[in-house]
Amino acid sequence: MDTDLAELHRDVVFGRAGGKILWQPRILCWYEDRRFRGEELPEPYAGMDLYEIYRSLRCSARLYDEYNSCFRRVEHPAVRIETRALSETDTETRIRTPAGDQTAVHRRTSTSSHPITLKWEVESMAELHVATWREENTDWEWDRDRFDAWRAKVGDLGAPTMYMPRMNVQSLYVEKMGVESAVFALYEHPAEVAAYFRALDESHDRLIDVINASPVDIVNFGENVHAGTLSPDLFLRYHLPACRRRADRLHAAGKFVSSHWDGDVKPLLPYAGETGLDGIEAITPKPQGDVTLEEVREALGDGMFLLDGIPAVYFDDTYPVETLAACAERVIELFAPRLVLGISDEISSTGDLERVRVVGEIVDRYNAGVEAGP
Repeated sequence: MDTDLAELHRDVVFGRAGGKILWQPRILCWYEDRRFRGEELPEPYAGMDLYEIYRSLRCSARLYDEYNSCFRRVEHPAVRIETRALSETDTETRIRTPAGDQTAVHRRTSTSSHPITLKWEVESMAELHVATWREENTDWEWDRDRFDAWRAKVGDLGAPTMYMPRMNVQSLYVEKMGVESAVFALYEHPAEVAAYFRALDESHDRLIDVINASPVDIVNFGENVHAGTLSPDLFLRYHLPACRRRADRLHAAGKFVSSHWDGDVKPLLPYAGETGLDGIEAITPKPQGDVTLEEVREALGDGMFLLDGIPAVYFDDTYPVETLAACAERVIELFAPRLVLGISDEISSTGDLERVRVVGEIVDRYNAGVEAGP
């Protein structure tokens, strides 16, 4: 590959790229779904691993999972995690602690590598107390050897990046309780929920100390913000203050900070500029999401980056390739140079990977024009 995409990635987000932008589509779903089904990859990608495909497509990779593995959560030594099969499809996980136990049950399916949650870790205030105790007693470690190994493997495809665990309300929704139970807990057990949120903040502060001492300088908040469940009231009461505090601590160490908003976001966009973030990732425009590109541009203003911007549906043959190309050009027109162009948020398993090349050619032409000057 002619361009060091890791260097370009850093230069773009830290304002050193001279107006160039980066094309960084996520194709993991397209790749992993085929692996899960045991299918051969289509030509010309047969026999390639994920990173070879990125190199073939001549585009950057967003290397979250790779570098996230360099940050290790360390539970209190008294915690014991036990798993047992309940059936051919169902598995129980029991987490034993000095503060009590938690139990979760998951079901494997034939259609996805992601299991279905049958019982959440937290379905009672006793289990929320255990979750709080675990966060109070959790530490974090940095694995330099793993970092060096990943850099050797993926080096020039993208800068080292990582995403942090979810904050307060999103943690309850996505990781601990599910949406319905979490909403009831927020309003019926505010003291217990507040104690969990404080413990979570303190645990994540310890993680930030590790991040700030590490060479990973591009950090994402993996929140999956969706206004359909995170109302403006909950956003302003819980999410926004925690987001700003995190961003301030990371900025003090020179990190670039973004957050993942990938559901309906129109009611929350007016608050984007108050988050303290450098950018927002995965905002999905119409016809897939609930906002226009122009509305996103107005909300992000002149100071914030957009990461992604092209609806994933445009990579399927439901839409003509000309629609995809026109969208890519419009995103560049509106957001460059504060733009890491990508797919909001991944190409689907039914998408046409050759359309990734189409956008790559548009970006190459744009960057060549920037380099040539007026």
